[in-house]
Amino acid sequence: MINAFFSAKLINYNTIKIVLFSSVGKADNVPINLYDNHGFLEKLLITNQSFLNGLVVYECKTKNKIELGNDYYIAIESFGMIPLNVNDLVFSEGFNELYYYDKDDLGATYTKERTTFKVWAPLASKVILMLKKDNEKFKTYKMERIEKGVYTITMDGDLDGYKYRYQVTNSGITTISIDPYGKSSDANGKNSVVIDLNKTKINMYSNVPKTYSNNVDTVLYELNIRDFTIDEHSNIKNRGKYLGLTEEGTKTVKGNPTGLDYLKSLNITHVQLLPVLDFKTVDEENPDKTYNWGYDPYQYFTLEGSYSTNPNDPYSRIIEFKKMISALHKAGLRVNLDVVYNHVYDYQMSTFEKIVPNYYFRRQKNGLLCNGSGCGNDFASEKPMCRKLILDSLTYLLKEFEVDGFRFDLFGLTDIETTKEILTTLKKINPHVMIYGEGWDMATELPYDKKTTIYNSFKIPEVAFFNDTYRDVVGGSNFGGSKGYALGNLALKNGFQFSLMGSIIDHFEYKARFENANQSINYVECHDNKTIFDKIDDYCGKDVELSEKLRILNLINGTIALSIGVPFYHAGQEIGLTKFQVDNTYNKGDKYNMFRWNLLDERYDNYLYFKSLLDYRKNVVKNKEYAKDCVIKNTEFKEFNNDSFAFLINNVEVEENRIEEYLVAFNVTNENKYNDLGDYYKAIIGVAGQLKNSDIYTRNIILEDKCLNCFYKRK
Repeated sequence: MINAFFSAKLINYNTIKIVLFSSVGKADNVPINLYDNHGFLEKLLITNQSFLNGLVVYECKTKNKIELGNDYYIAIESFGMIPLNVNDLVFSEGFNELYYYDKDDLGATYTKERTTFKVWAPLASKVILMLKKDNEKFKTYKMERIEKGVYTITMDGDLDGYKYRYQVTNSGITTISIDPYGKSSDANGKNSVVIDLNKTKINMYSNVPKTYSNNVDTVLYELNIRDFTIDEHSNIKNRGKYLGLTEEGTKTVKGNPTGLDYLKSLNITHVQLLPVLDFKTVDEENPDKTYNWGYDPYQYFTLEGSYSTNPNDPYSRIIEFKKMISALHKAGLRVNLDVVYNHVYDYQMSTFEKIVPNYYFRRQKNGLLCNGSGCGNDFASEKPMCRKLILDSLTYLLKEFEVDGFRFDLFGLTDIETTKEILTTLKKINPHVMIYGEGWDMATELPYDKKTTIYNSFKIPEVAFFNDTYRDVVGGSNFGGSKGYALGNLALKNGFQFSLMGSIIDHFEYKARFENANQSINYVECHDNKTIFDKIDDYCGKDVELSEKLRILNLINGTIALSIGVPFYHAGQEIGLTKFQVDNTYNKGDKYNMFRWNLLDERYDNYLYFKSLLDYRKNVVKNKEYAKDCVIKNTEFKEFNNDSFAFLINNVEVEENRIEEYLVAFNVTNENKYNDLGDYYKAIIGVAGQLKNSDIYTRNIILEDKCLNCFYKRK
């Protein structure tokens, strides 16, 4: 009928809502009938109807409960027949209880004799497996619906390397999707690939790096695989690839270490990798044409192919990634992964929406998608099968690749119950696993007290958060406002002291943010926003000499190393890398993001200062405080009368029953400051870094401008 249409949605298992638009209208005696593939089922009972300008809404009841797994149709005489849309059933009461699948066998389970495929598709009336050898055409096989809305099929024979997809029919619409649990794929995720993980086994050397019971004993160093290895001055052969971080003996023009050897030299404990799970907007076959950090996730079990030497070889990305992890472990470095479970790239075309429409993405009360991520598609972590997918992905990464921790992007979009389950599940596998993330309060349809945010940090004391108060007070805000204390803003002295104590104790106008210092990730720069050197350059202006700016950089980097909490640095921060004052460079390319190794040769002294301060933190300071009562008992501030002060830390060595004092004095002004310490202390850190063989004891000191000094006294 011209200028007429109608639609039909299943609201719950016995309720169907039909919307009909026509200038003619349905006659009262014309029935609304329900059909399935076998024919007529019943005439629907109209329980309510409303009218508005040619639009008629009917609410109808069925005699029998609608069972998912079948095709249903609604027919009205003269208007025709349409498929019944069952996709809104995911919002109905009891759906999660009825269809939660708790087994760990989703995806393709391979043996040499057979492979079993399982996909969770409770709304689907039909799922077809599409399967082929590399250069053949797809053959199709109908899958069987079993418990909890799972479709399965077992194919005999050795399917190693076979490509596959799922053809899924939901509410009369058929789409083709890769496997949401697929362990690998060909280039750009066109097809999932059956993998024999036994062929990827290598020694991961996960027992080589030291284990850390407390976060405060670690030093985190964030890098992007491409950024860190792509510069030709690195002399790395596999530039921009996983294998680039396995190469030893690489050097700059002046003979300074690059790549893996550089990381070994820094005295860091953990490398934090920007996203390595498959992301969408980089062409894996032409990775130099487009650029992205990887916060546009596409697959949660498959590694990114652009970092492999052959993205069309499904084994390449797995084996080369393992070789990289193995090399870092063997070098004494633990590895944390940056994971992005809060959204996916283009939810409408995602495997999740294709296979189970309406389920995986959080919605507002008005039905519209939440946009707390800024990407339009917040992942609904609070739903049981969403939570299961996150847990399954993390478990796979932890077990298969033996990584050591996870940094969660926009953690505030994840519900606390899921976060608690992440902790419980992962710590059973690795008791020392690190869990931390961005704790910003994002605008999403979760109650305030259910979000994994800094503001709820007291509910989850084993989770750490990026401390933006530390960032803003020490280095200056990312979003305008005043410069930080370390750049000479003396009005922020209370905030600076609060930050030095890990933000766990009320201090004047600043209220505690964390239960313990293990929760405070102390940072001034990460991949987002400008570099700290760009901020220093901004605030100082053109009249200040480069040497003075680099002096401030050392002061800031040293402050992070000597604060209570967890030191965090972004690659290149130690030598003052710039992004040329560009604020957000996630897709700006190598020019703005790569580690410039020739700058290491130019600013070698900054590198030496950085590594010496981290050596001091790792190897000299014995008992790093983290518990609130210990910090209160063993730390204090020694005030001077000339705009400088000292941070006094007592470290108790129980086995020798003695107290060691470490006194860190700060002078952020442009003038040298004379101070009387009141007793004799040994100088152990000066303007050039750690004084390892110092035998200088002094009571009267001159604090040089824009620097910190550290002194030691045994009681």
